[in-house]
Amino acid sequence: MTSAVAETAGGHDVLWDLNRAQGRIYSGGWRPGSRGVAGVISPGDGGRVGETGVAGEDDVERAAGIAVEAQRDWATASYQVRTGVLVRAAAALRELQPEAERMLVRESGSLPLKARYEVAKAIAELEAAARLTTMPQGDVLPVEDPGTLGIARRIPVGVVGVIAPWNAPLTLAIRSVAPAIALGNAVLVKPDIKTPFSGGALIAEIFERAGLPEGLLHVLPGDAETGEAVVSSPHTAVIAFTGSSAAGRRVGEIAGRMLKRVSLELGGNNAIIVLADADLDLAVRCGVGGAFRHQGQVCMATGRHLVHESIADEYVRRLTEAVATMAPADPSEPGAALGPLISTTQAERVQTIVDQAVAGGARLVTGGAHDGPFYEPTVLDDVDEQNAAFRSEIFGPVAPVTRFSSDEEALRLADGTDYGLTAAIHTRDVGRALGLAQRLRVGMIAVNGQTVYDAPHIPMGGMGASGNGSRHGDRWNLDEFTHWQWVTVPTT
Repeated sequence: MTSAVAETAGGHDVLWDLNRAQGRIYSGGWRPGSRGVAGVISPGDGGRVGETGVAGEDDVERAAGIAVEAQRDWATASYQVRTGVLVRAAAALRELQPEAERMLVRESGSLPLKARYEVAKAIAELEAAARLTTMPQGDVLPVEDPGTLGIARRIPVGVVGVIAPWNAPLTLAIRSVAPAIALGNAVLVKPDIKTPFSGGALIAEIFERAGLPEGLLHVLPGDAETGEAVVSSPHTAVIAFTGSSAAGRRVGEIAGRMLKRVSLELGGNNAIIVLADADLDLAVRCGVGGAFRHQGQVCMATGRHLVHESIADEYVRRLTEAVATMAPADPSEPGAALGPLISTTQAERVQTIVDQAVAGGARLVTGGAHDGPFYEPTVLDDVDEQNAAFRSEIFGPVAPVTRFSSDEEALRLADGTDYGLTAAIHTRDVGRALGLAQRLRVGMIAVNGQTVYDAPHIPMGGMGASGNGSRHGDRWNLDEFTHWQWVTVPTT
């Protein structure tokens, strides 16, 4: 498994042999999980990808105990050692990129383009984490005694629990795992049970190849029960959770009782605001990209299209024309423009929201049906602010259009949700856009761009039901994965 090419199968070199991971968890090596195994099914063709071990509470506590011991030595490792591990992990993932992309297509229903972007983003996250080790780690502060040196310094928190979802399983795990390890912590990562290979086994593989000392990383696939065990463990000091707002509230509730820090990156119901003077071609391209990327299964997806009434008819016409050729298909098929949702259950949930939207007065312009997990690209017009399609995080390939008549109304509509993750504003007047952006209650805003935008060096996160104010990325990771320690030293 550690060789660059394990075998040749299906017309391509296999760079990553999954045999060790089949039916197992990763904790001090690959071993059976106490809750047996679960099948992993491809949403694209319904075929069996493999099976994963399922971790139970006993597995979590065993892993946490090992992690506590291993972390003590890792916390004292030099920055050169920690940097080296992260750099080699990035190189290992780059070597495995073709196989990682194939797994994302197979396991999560990603289109090849989305899979390529996700792996590239994960490599960039590893490289950014490597740079964390040389950032300033504290401050020298004055004290009353002039013969004493006062130092506020950052120290590792200890063991970090990372709970990641299925929609971008590799990136959304790596963006917490990598900085936590770079800053001297150990990690328990719980990938979603639907994507345990791209969201878990692959991460174990690259860090093993990178020479990460044993005991610092544990991969514990499972469901909500496994996740609660990670959160409830007395050994996890910080929980980094990415997922739904409902699940995030549960994580916060458990962690709050234990006075435990949580970093919550949750859902979104993000708006693109298209003003009357917008470049309509650009706005439609950004609206399509934001609404239909990964079938809308992205927390930053464009869930609401707020369009000035003077151009709304033309926006809807162009939007409908743009999605006319996006027939959903198995993402492994050449030329597929839209893949499946993660499951038929998810497609049925989207169907319920669309049906409620139409019953509530929305006009179905195109789409509005599914075949198993394959949901048609859907455009809804005349969606008012009480409509189910306006109020819900749909998490499917649906573009609801709501009309407005003034900037004030656009702002009110954009903020008419509990979520506050991201937004986009389209206008030729950049000063006007900046003024509107200052008044929006969201964590990220793109002027003349998409709601879906992220990079390793930005403070990624939201507010309200989209998160608790924590941020992923660059130096902001220091706030999530270290504690402050105050030290005074006599100098005379």
